[in-house]
Amino acid sequence: MAKGTLFTVSAPSGAGKTSLLAALVRRLPDVQVSISHTTRAKRPGERDGVDYHFIGEAEFAGMIERAEFLEHARVFGNLYGTSQQWVEERLREGVDVVLEIDWQGAAQVHHLRPDCVRVFILPPSLDCLLSRLNDRRQDDAEVIRRRLSQAQEEISHYVEADFLIVNDQFDNALDELAAVVCALRLRLDAQRDRHRELLGDLLS
Repeated sequence: MAKGTLFTVSAPSGAGKTSLLAALVRRLPDVQVSISHTTRAKRPGERDGVDYHFIGEAEFAGMIERAEFLEHARVFGNLYGTSQQWVEERLREGVDVVLEIDWQGAAQVHHLRPDCVRVFILPPSLDCLLSRLNDRRQDDAEVIRRRLSQAQEEISHYVEADFLIVNDQFDNALDELAAVVCALRLRLDAQRDRHRELLGDLLS
C-alpha cells in the first residue's frame, strides 16, 4: 500500500481555506483534515471531536511535555496543536492528511517532515479579506482588526510554500487544490507501490 501524503494548507484568516478543505474532502476519497487540539472556547455550532478537540491549558501543556504534537502554536491567545500519532496512523493507512495551520505551524511540520507538501491560499484582495471576515459574524470588531493587521505579515510567507492558490472564484480554487492532491498521488514512487502487482504482471 502506498503511504499517504502529508499536506499543510495555510492562509490568512478569512481567505477561505476551511471551506475549501471541507469541499475537497467531499470531492476526493482518502483525504482527511486533521482535527486539531485547541484551548479556545467553542463557537456556536462547533462540536468537540468534530471541529476541534477542545481541552484546557494544563492538558495541552502535558501533551507538549509528552511530545505528542507534530506542531503546536499560540494564535490570537489560544493554543493549537496537531496529534503526531493520529497523523502517522492515517498516512500508514494510505490516507492523504491535510493540516489546516498557520505559516508558523507549517514551518514546524516541514522541519520535522521535509516530505510534506505546503500549500498557501491567498485572497484576491485585502478588501475582499475584510469583507469575508465581517460576513462570517464570528468575531468582534477588535478581533477582526487584529486579524486584518496581521494578514500582510502572514501573506508574506507565501514564498515558503510549494503551491500557491488564489481563492477568487471558489470552484476554480477548489479545482486547483484537488489538482495538487491528485498530482501528488501520481508520483512514480506512490504509483509503484499502489500498482506493484500490475507492474509485476506487465513485466513478467
